[in-house]
Amino acid sequence: MKIDDWLLEILACPNCKSPLRAEPEADELSCTSAACGLVYPVRDDIPVLLVDEARKP
Repeated sequence: MKIDDWLLEILACPNCKSPLRAEPEADELSCTSAACGLVYPVRDDIPVLLVDEARKP
């Protein structure tokens, strides 16, 4: 997964607006909020930030 650091700094969870953390070994972005915690897929280096596409950890 190749997401620039500057982009990761501005991305937020669409569900709760918390920052996202990269999970490079799984090609995913995880919400940093303990209450939300949704995990979003990254396909072809493009984050899919749709709540319907996210999964619970």
